[in-house]
Amino acid sequence: MSLIPDPHIGWLNGWIPIALLGLTDGIVFLLFPRDVVQRLFDRSGWPKKKVILTVISKVVALGCLILLIFSPIKSYRFLFPLGLSIVVLGLVGMVVALINFKNTPPGEPVSRGIYKISRHPQIVMSSLVLLGACMMVGSWAALILLISARVLGHFSILAEEQVCLKTYGQDYRKYMDQVPRYFLFF
Repeated sequence: MSLIPDPHIGWLNGWIPIALLGLTDGIVFLLFPRDVVQRLFDRSGWPKKKVILTVISKVVALGCLILLIFSPIKSYRFLFPLGLSIVVLGLVGMVVALINFKNTPPGEPVSRGIYKISRHPQIVMSSLVLLGACMMVGSWAALILLISARVLGHFSILAEEQVCLKTYGQDYRKYMDQVPRYFLFF
């Protein structure tokens, strides 16, 4: 791996896993009812400070995406197949998480399927896709930007959980006590 790969526009760049994630999300969103998609992106009730930190995390994530888009995919001995496997796992997990979200009736906390093992599987799965892409292009800088974006994004997750506590009360508190935030930890 290198800090910053030699950037250039090419057909075999890190844009491929990013495009697959966007295509996966786009197809799923087109198939979902409009109210489900609106619930996915609802930020009402968030404190202003959390919204600002979320925007900052999105800007840092954009830096990671730009670096990935212009970085060629490398065929390192073990990083490419490992990165590709992580991308596929993330894409499949994202579809499962979105379907679980869709199938939960409004007015109930999402706690079925993959949500039984993580309170935020969509975040985890999109992070896996980007982690795999970072490995496929072999960029430490992209990885550092991804980690920075996700650390900053943690504050938006905390805001989301506060809104869920206000909305669902004890049901969500019980869910928080039983299910970790990010799969095996927290």
